[in-house]
Amino acid sequence: MELLLCVLMVVLGGLQLQASSTDRSFRIDYVNNCFLKDGARFRYISGSIHYFRVPPAYWKDRLLKMYMSGLNAVQIYVPWNYHEPQPGVYNFSGDRDLEKFLNLVAELDLLVILRPGPYICAEWEMGGLPSWLLTKPDIALRTTDSDYLQAMDRWLGVLLPKIKPHLYHNGGNIISVQVENEYGSYYACDYNYMRHLLGVFRASLGEEVVLFTTDGTSASELKCGTLQGLYATVDFGPEENVTEAFMLQRLYEPKGPLVNSEFYTGWLDYWGEAHSTKSAKKVANSLQKILEMGANVNMYMFQGGTNFGYWSGADYKDGYKPITTSYDYDAPLSEAGDPTDKLYIIRSVISKFQELPAGPMPPPTPKFAYGYVSVPQRVALLDVLAILSPSLPFYSSYPITFEALKQAHGFMLYRTLLPQEIVESALLSASRNGVHDLAYVLLNGEYQGTLERDRVNGINISGQLGDTLDLVVESMGRINFGANDSDFKGLIHNITLGTSILSDWIIYPLDIDTAVAHAWPPTAQSSSGHTGPAFYTGTFTTPGISEDSYLKLPGWTKGQVWINGFNLGRFWPVRGPQQTLYVPGSFLSGSAINTVVVLELQEAPDNPKVLFVSRPLLNVTYNYTHKDRK
Repeated sequence: MELLLCVLMVVLGGLQLQASSTDRSFRIDYVNNCFLKDGARFRYISGSIHYFRVPPAYWKDRLLKMYMSGLNAVQIYVPWNYHEPQPGVYNFSGDRDLEKFLNLVAELDLLVILRPGPYICAEWEMGGLPSWLLTKPDIALRTTDSDYLQAMDRWLGVLLPKIKPHLYHNGGNIISVQVENEYGSYYACDYNYMRHLLGVFRASLGEEVVLFTTDGTSASELKCGTLQGLYATVDFGPEENVTEAFMLQRLYEPKGPLVNSEFYTGWLDYWGEAHSTKSAKKVANSLQKILEMGANVNMYMFQGGTNFGYWSGADYKDGYKPITTSYDYDAPLSEAGDPTDKLYIIRSVISKFQELPAGPMPPPTPKFAYGYVSVPQRVALLDVLAILSPSLPFYSSYPITFEALKQAHGFMLYRTLLPQEIVESALLSASRNGVHDLAYVLLNGEYQGTLERDRVNGINISGQLGDTLDLVVESMGRINFGANDSDFKGLIHNITLGTSILSDWIIYPLDIDTAVAHAWPPTAQSSSGHTGPAFYTGTFTTPGISEDSYLKLPGWTKGQVWINGFNLGRFWPVRGPQQTLYVPGSFLSGSAINTVVVLELQEAPDNPKVLFVSRPLLNVTYNYTHKDRK
């Protein structure tokens, strides 16, 4: 009966309550099991968008399309590692301008459900936690560990005061704030940690703001993720029974609004697996049931976006599973922000429960196939070490991690000399699966093969005493979900050759992004060949045009791409499923020469060129071959 009453009130537009009817407020009505906004019954229909996965030039376009879809709110994560790249160094400018994004949301009359973490998951590098936390190897993340709390409190001391003026009762558009995220899925189950967080949020944001938690619909998740003083919400997709899922929320919140904080419109992709999709019809049918129950819902994702650079995370399920560059998510708005059939079906469902904005849906952004671009200038990575690693290298008797050398992302080079002559080949291997995550092996500069975490633990090599052995080690993203507490990168255990442990390493942290953005192309002489880590550079013009495109890499194997110094992300066409990289038009120049740089790590085509096409290709997965594993 209580649910029917809420449904009727929402559909009819709500009734004003006599008390506080003129106040600007957002609170929970535990009597009528609804939210109250300015004293009136209110139900939000929201969608997730990540400002950090969308170029700032397109923020307003994506938000307008969400508004025209019938949403009255958006849900936003805040990734700690994106804003505090080094301890005490903060960045809230440019593509990290959170407050500018919040103001754009407000201009479109959309409310905000904010999820500032400090842990967010989001399929993002280390779940949004900064990797520099791991410079203390024994740190216990997301617990009352003193080192963790000290760093977290300092961060929240910077972030939360920025949020406070944007709270709804302060004149902004943030109606609720999540504390932590899916904590019930983490092993620690540290209630004192959650109490500490609650105290920090209350002290900074005040008693008036609605604070909540989000967890899955299992008893264990809700038990460890919920806390008195935080309103418990659940997340589930169209596969679950809506009534049963909300019954689990009712075990922890017998009164108050029903809330699905993450209703899954699609799913993420892993390298080597098929592109994930969810039936638009099933999504729409489940959404309708949620709304018929009078529940509040946030669709995750409404627009996914892109894991530019090195920001994609990874899962660990029967082995390490890195996430693709594309975060299309089979969402209602595509990776490029274009309306899909799924969006229009969802919009039709929403129209049954509230009036849609007048006017047409904004069209897709224009796409252009710029065609083939040659990238003929080749320079081996080893030939430009002075540019990529301008500081002195580090010496260590045995390998040390990225974190120990304060290398957040990307690549490091580990170098040693063969301690003996190897006439017949011997096995070069990483003990205890000690490569995190791939190591490209070179002997005297010649590519020998690749070691890969949880897949390829050793390769055979032969050589002479004193030959130079290099391992270019790549991080494919730190684990972002579950027990993501110790995903160190680099060579995390010893490397053996035959039965001998290799020692006396010279280690080069590589700052490739700075080099490509500021010191490119290099003056080093171009090199020949097509195997092993090397950069390939080319230029092209788009006279008068700077429209979106997609970059295809036919014949290439694995690596990274930069356009005009911006890191588009990882490519891995031999593994799939993603075959194209999204190229926002805002990254291109219609009046100047554009530069494309490809870092190929294994094997490039004989005639190196890339292809700009007008449509994405996200669902081609090949079976692994010996060549793929070289």
